[in-house]
Amino acid sequence: MRIFLLVVISLVLFSCSGDQISENEQIDEQFGSDSTDNTDEVLEDTVVVQEYIIDTLEQSIIDAGLVNIQDIDPSILVELKYSTLDNFMEKDVYGHLGRAYLQETVAQDLSKCQSELKQRDSSLSLLIYDAVRPRSVQQYMWDILDMPIWEKTKFVSNPANGSLHNYGCAVDLTIANQDGTPLDMGAGYDDPKKIAYPKFEQAYLDSGMLNQDQINNRQLLRDVMRAGGFWNIQTEWWHFNRYSRDKAKEMFEIIE
Repeated sequence: MRIFLLVVISLVLFSCSGDQISENEQIDEQFGSDSTDNTDEVLEDTVVVQEYIIDTLEQSIIDAGLVNIQDIDPSILVELKYSTLDNFMEKDVYGHLGRAYLQETVAQDLSKCQSELKQRDSSLSLLIYDAVRPRSVQQYMWDILDMPIWEKTKFVSNPANGSLHNYGCAVDLTIANQDGTPLDMGAGYDDPKKIAYPKFEQAYLDSGMLNQDQINNRQLLRDVMRAGGFWNIQTEWWHFNRYSRDKAKEMFEIIE
C-alpha cells in the first residue's frame, strides 16, 4: 500500500512539473528565453553621450563675441590638436575646449571656402586643427618651451606681439575625405621641417621627397581658401590668415 501511494505521488509531482515546464516554454517563446541576455543586448546598444563642458577659457571666448564655426557651417570638421596630446608639445593646453571659434566675419568667409571645396568634390571637407588661441594659452606655450627665442619662434609666435590666432583671424586646417581621414600633405601638422614650407615645395618635388599628389593636395587647400579671402604663409602649409595684423588690431580686440 505504501509503495502504491509513493508511486501515485511521484506521478502527480511529475505531471505538475511537466505542466510548469510547458508553461515556461510558452512564456519564453512569447517574451524571450533569457531576460539576462536581453539586458546585455540593450546595454550593448546603449550609447553614452558625455555632456559638453564650457569651461572658463571657452566662456571668455564666447563673451568676446567669437562664434563656433560649426554654428555657421556644421559640415566643417573640427579636431583641435591642442586639446589633445597630438601636437608638437605633446601637451593638452586647451582642456575641455573642443569647438573652433573665430571672429564672425572670419567664420562666414571660411564657410565660403567650404562651399568652394564641396563644389569641386562633395566627398571632401575642411578639417580645422586650430582657430582662436587666447593669448594666455600662447603665453603658457611660450613659457614651457625650453629653447632659445630664435628657436621658439619656429613653433609659437611671441605672445608679446599678439598673433592673428590671438585675434581669432587665423586658422590652421587641412582637407579630409568622407570618413574624416586627412589628405596626404607630405608633412604633418606643426612639422617644423622645411618639407612643410610651401616656398620649398618645388625643390622637394624635384628631389622626390614630395610627390605630385601631395603637392596637388596642398594646392587644392590654397585654392579653396582663396575663395574666402584667406592667404597662406610660406612656412606652414596648414596656416591661413584672413586679415593682416594691423587690420585685425583695427577691427578687433585681442582675446586674452
